[in-house]
Amino acid sequence: MLDEKIPEVEKKKIIVFQYNDELNEFQELEVEDDIKLTELLDSDFVLLIVDPTRYRVWIWHGSNSTTRMKFIAAKLAPSIRDRYGIGFKISAVDEGNETLGFKVAAGLEEEPDYVEAQTGPAYKETEEDLELIKSLSREKILLLLEKAGVPQGYERKMVIVKNKVFGYKEYDRNYLGSVIKEKKLFPLKEEIDDGPYLAENYIPRMLFSYNNVVLTELLQKSDRKDN
Repeated sequence: MLDEKIPEVEKKKIIVFQYNDELNEFQELEVEDDIKLTELLDSDFVLLIVDPTRYRVWIWHGSNSTTRMKFIAAKLAPSIRDRYGIGFKISAVDEGNETLGFKVAAGLEEEPDYVEAQTGPAYKETEEDLELIKSLSREKILLLLEKAGVPQGYERKMVIVKNKVFGYKEYDRNYLGSVIKEKKLFPLKEEIDDGPYLAENYIPRMLFSYNNVVLTELLQKSDRKDN
């Protein structure tokens, strides 16, 4: 019944359908709990995978699937998606060219852990310092920025995370006789007026993860010749 409560475990369980070329329809597979999703990936098949945890529906095309199979599978996918959530995004991937999101859902790769501590002399300090760094959300942002890098010829000036705006600065620091480059986020001292903000002379760059904007950077062309 519609008003019957669905157990939370069932909500998060991945559901797999296999396209039947003779019947021109998807058929749900009975997947045992100990069966890994990777074991179902067969080059001759087209699978439709509903991932309620990530609100995604994946259409996986085996390398031997035909154009006709792919076309019909794409037409059938929305009707199956609507059973679980009309807001679920449908994405198609080809065998051998899977996206990171699909690989994580299928168990082919582990989900990136952006919180893990960055190794290097900048963070090799006291246990108290490490605990403090672990608790600061700004350090997580810095790790993301470190991985994203900066395009050649540009400097990072500001970072926007949710409704917080930070300034960004790099400076040299002496550590055990060596000079290392430290990166800092700091709250802007100047106030920004309410209403639309035109970031003149800045170029915005957004960092995405699973189709969500994690943060937005404001970059500026650098005058430094070493960039």
